[in-house]
Order: sequence, then structure tokens, then C-alpha cells
Amino acid sequence: MLHSLFLAVVEAPAAAAHAAHAVAAEPGIVEKFGLEWKYVVVQAISFGILFVVLYWKGIKPTIAAMDERTHQIDAGLKYAEEMETRLAATQQQTEVALKEAQQKAQAIVAEAQKAAKEFADKQQKEAIEKASGLIAKAQEAIELEKKKMLAEARTEIARLVVATTERVLAKKLTDADRASYNETAARELTGV
Repeated sequence: MLHSLFLAVVEAPAAAAHAAHAVAAEPGIVEKFGLEWKYVVVQAISFGILFVVLYWKGIKPTIAAMDERTHQIDAGLKYAEEMETRLAATQQQTEVALKEAQQKAQAIVAEAQKAAKEFADKQQKEAIEKASGLIAKAQEAIELEKKKMLAEARTEIARLVVATTERVLAKKLTDADRASYNETAARELTGV
């Protein structure tokens, strides 16, 4: 085992020298890929021209279109924010107007109820007054009718008394006697 270790230590520097010589003998990247500087320069100029043309015809208009689009989007967002603010203000105004209208409507309803109550009270009062007037007129009419009937009854009773008196006395009374008996009977009946 010691022997294999010794061989490894002796052979290691020789292997390293051999590897260094092999690397130096290998060709470089430029030779390996076959690059020639004149073609590289022509390719670089072609790429530069292509880049300028693409930038001028493709990238620059695209960037301008994107900037315009960004500007339009910003304007649209700003307009949307403005409309949202206006909408909120309009909603607030609408709510205020609705509250005012509701308050006015409530005031009108309260006033109408008050007017209706007053009208009903007035109508009731007028009806009571009319009824009282009708009752008073009816009582007066009844009283007049009663007096008229009493007067007619007295007249009839006085006539009957006179007729009865004629029969009892069996004589004919003159008109003056009849009037006198009628008056006397009427006075006595009035006292009753």
C-alpha cells in the first residue's frame, strides 16, 4: 500500500506537466470556430443598420403608439374618476331633493288632514245646528198645531155646549145668545 502511494506522488507532477502541454497545443476559440475579423466587422455593421431601421420603422412607432395609448388610458381613467365624483355629487343632490320632497309631502298630508278635520268639524257643527233648528221648528209647529187643535176643540165643544143647551132648554137661541154662550164656554175651557 505504501508503494502505491509513493507511485502516485512521483507520477503526479509528470501528469500535470503533460496536461499543461496538451492545453497549449489546443487551438483557441477564434481558430476553433473559424472567426475572421473582417466578417465580424461586416456582421456588426449589418446588425447596426438593421437595428437602426428596426428602431426607426418598428420600435419608435410602437413606442409612440404605446405612449399615445397610455395617454388615452390615463385620460379615460381621469374621466372615469371625474364621472364617479359627479355621480356621487348627483346622488347626494338626489338624496337631498328626495328628503325635501318627502318633508314637503308630509307637511302637505298633515295640512290636508288638518283641513279635513276642520271641514268635518264644521260640517258636524252645521249639521247639529240644522238639526237643532229643525227640532226647534218642529216643536214650534207642534205647539202651533196643539194650539190650533185646542182652539178647534174649544170651538167644537162650545158649539156642542150650545147645541146641548138648546136641546135642554128646548128653545132656539138667537145668534147673540149663541155668541155669548160660546164665549163663556171658551173662557171656561181656556181655564181648564
